[in-house]
Amino acid sequence: MKWGPQPLADGGTRFSIWAPGVEALTLEIEGAAPIAMTATADGWFEGDTTAAPGAHYRFVLSDGQSVPDPASRAQAGDVHGWSIIPAPDSYRWTNADWRGRPWREAAVQEVHVGTLGGYAGVADRLADIAALGFTAIELMPLATCGGTRNWGYDGVLPYAPTAAYGGPDNLKALIDAAHGHGLMVLLDVVYNHFGPDGNYLPAYAPDFFKADLHTPWGGAIDFQREAVARFFIDNALYWLGEFRFDGLRLDAVHAIGDDAFLDRLAGEVRGAFPDRHVHLVLENEHNDAGKLDGAYDAQWNDDFHNVMHVLLTGEEHGYYRDFAEAPAEKLAQCLAEGFIYQGQGSPNQKGRARGMPSAHLSPIRFVSFLQNHDQIGNRALGERLTLLTDAARLRAATGLLLLCPQIPLTFMGDETGSESPFLFFTDFHDELADAVREGRRGEFAAFPGFSDPQARAAIPDPNARATFEQSRPEPGPDAAAWRTLYAELLGLRHAHIVPALDDAEALGAAAIGERAVRAQWRLGARVLTIALNLGDAPVAVDLPNGAPLAVVGDAPAGGTIPPAAFAAWLS
Repeated sequence: MKWGPQPLADGGTRFSIWAPGVEALTLEIEGAAPIAMTATADGWFEGDTTAAPGAHYRFVLSDGQSVPDPASRAQAGDVHGWSIIPAPDSYRWTNADWRGRPWREAAVQEVHVGTLGGYAGVADRLADIAALGFTAIELMPLATCGGTRNWGYDGVLPYAPTAAYGGPDNLKALIDAAHGHGLMVLLDVVYNHFGPDGNYLPAYAPDFFKADLHTPWGGAIDFQREAVARFFIDNALYWLGEFRFDGLRLDAVHAIGDDAFLDRLAGEVRGAFPDRHVHLVLENEHNDAGKLDGAYDAQWNDDFHNVMHVLLTGEEHGYYRDFAEAPAEKLAQCLAEGFIYQGQGSPNQKGRARGMPSAHLSPIRFVSFLQNHDQIGNRALGERLTLLTDAARLRAATGLLLLCPQIPLTFMGDETGSESPFLFFTDFHDELADAVREGRRGEFAAFPGFSDPQARAAIPDPNARATFEQSRPEPGPDAAAWRTLYAELLGLRHAHIVPALDDAEALGAAAIGERAVRAQWRLGARVLTIALNLGDAPVAVDLPNGAPLAVVGDAPAGGTIPPAAFAAWLS
């Protein structure tokens, strides 16, 4: 890899950094004399040393400012401190023959490592996660951020797993253990911006960013520069190779704004791991169906979440406005075609067109969810659906999530009916902490219930440790019943639906009431039919012959599906 420390045959280390904004750069290794780095072509600096794994190092600019390696593999302290030369061969894998699982088998639980007690804490839960029928966990971002508490999207050292959760070998042990339980491990990576604390790249590599294009996080990253593209592509290869992750979820690629880079990244990943199941998943507000024709396995489908949220809660503010009119019809389109917004104007975005046609895509190109870190944590008080709708309707919606052909994703705690909030938390200090706190509260000024400054003042301070502690998922009062539901539905999914998903084909869907839908898919030689009623009264529906594969709530009878009920048939 071009960026960062690389081992030499004699046991030493070569350091490489792209710093086109400076004429000279010094390498400082703790306890040794400074070394003037050698300028090579195109803004690169290199230096060979006898420094071995475990040594601490940093770079010193001509004005005396010390900076960490932007491709640091580990930090001795925080984002402002010494970087550590890694020992990449120190971990001995016990499941070295693991090659992953096909994408059709994915049933994903998203987790935040810090709230579960670090890498070791997540490892302690693996047996239980696998026993429920999940086949993958997805870790929220691990790149080192300022402080010790963060969602992970404020990372500034994308190659350095945050030390707050354990060392690099502890992360490898978690992934190794997950593979032993038959679980894939996916990682959320952020390539669209850097966080606000500890990003020193502008001091020595201002060309990393576009001076004429800004984002909410600062200057836009310039992926057209080879050194910049290499930084992120190598990062993807690093996580997948060094740590043996089974896939990556690329955060908010609509903010990257460079399709050629995204295509190149996918191509290099596919070429690098031909003998493994490696999956690439997008978050993409643009609903770009073209990205899902082969380069990428799937996209998080916000359309599914948003219309289900409207049906479950009745909320219509913010982006839910786009789904408030005829939500059952919109859900039917989502089940039959994937995206709801396929090029039409978005009311919430002042009529701007969003999306492109997606009906030709397989259902497994879409990751469906009822909630995730964003959809819970970006609420002012971090409420889960267990507090926003009644249990019967949420259970019926869970039936749809886990038994329709789209790939299901849940958030940690869903499987135990958790009522714990998941709040927005950071660990910033001084002026930055004040700005984040007040900015967070200001975001909700236009939301129902928060127009009054006193109400906004009650929004938890992101930097308070209590905000982080409250976000640990505790089982809800009906945890056993929720666990039973998840285990039964996931068991049915793996036994009856997953085997034919590679050839799944939508046969149509329709609204059968204001809050009810019926949909069908061909699965090999059989047809899967589902009926969901989130309304208050029974709804007439054309039901298949024979006993249902699954029923959540009261069973269909007399040509109707009861309120707050879900049923599925295979015929």
